[in-house]
Amino acid sequence: MDHTTALRAYDTQLRTEAETAAALAVTRLGPLHLALYEGGRGFVTYQDLGGADAAEVRRLVAGAVEHFRADPAVREAEWKTRGHDHAPGLREALLEHGFVPDEPESVMIGDVRALAGQEPPLPEGVTLRRVTTEADVRAMCAMQARGFGHGDADRSAAELLRRLAAGEALELWVAETDGRVVTAGRLEPVAGTEFAGIWGGVTLPEWRGRGIYRALTAARARSAIALGKRFVHSDSTEYSRPILERYGFLRVTTTTPYEWTRPGE
Repeated sequence: MDHTTALRAYDTQLRTEAETAAALAVTRLGPLHLALYEGGRGFVTYQDLGGADAAEVRRLVAGAVEHFRADPAVREAEWKTRGHDHAPGLREALLEHGFVPDEPESVMIGDVRALAGQEPPLPEGVTLRRVTTEADVRAMCAMQARGFGHGDADRSAAELLRRLAAGEALELWVAETDGRVVTAGRLEPVAGTEFAGIWGGVTLPEWRGRGIYRALTAARARSAIALGKRFVHSDSTEYSRPILERYGFLRVTTTTPYEWTRPGE
C-alpha cells in the first residue's frame, strides 16, 4: 500500500456520509456536512471545499456558525480540518468566528492484516477482553480520562452506553490486571467501506512501554478482519503514531480539530 492509494481511499470512502452515520441529524451547507450528536455537540466535515476561494471559505464558516447558533441544543462544535486540503484562508476564518485550534494529529492508515499479525506477549497478569456492561464502560472511560489527562468520563460513558444500546457496530476493548483497567480503546467498523477505525487508545503512564497498547491494537485488528475490513485508520497522537508506524502504517495527512463553544457556556 502506497501513500497515494491510502489517501485516495481515505478521501473517497471515509469523507462522505459514512463519517456522520451516527449523528442524530445532518444538514448540508454547500460542500459541508453539519452534524448534530447526542449531548449538544456539533461537527463539521466535508470531502473537499469544491475549489472555494478565501471569500467563499469565509462564508461557509460563517454559515456553519449561524447554523449552530440557531439551534439552542448545540453547546459546542468541532470543525475537522485536514492538512492536505485546498482551503485558502480557512484557519483565519475559523479563528475570526470563535473557533480555537486543538493539537494536530496524524491520520494513520494501515493494512489490517499486517497489524493483526504483530501481537507482543502480554505482561504477566494482564488480560484483554471486550466490555459491554455499564460498570465496565464507566471504568474504561474513567481510565481514559486519567490516561489522556483530560475529558469528562461520565459524559463519555453515557455516550458509549447510548450507542451500545442503539445497536451500533461498536466494540470496546480493555486490558486489565487485578480488576483494574490499564489500557483501553474502541473499534468502529465503518459501514459501506473497507475501513474500521481504532479510537481512544490510551495506557496509564505507569504501564506504558510494555507492549500492552500494541496487543490491544492487534486484537482490534483481528476483529476487523472478521468483519471483512481491509484498512484500519486512526487520528493519532505523537505517542501512538510511532507505534503504528512500526506496524507499517502510513501517515497520509494531518488533522487539526477547531473547537467552537456557544458564548456563555
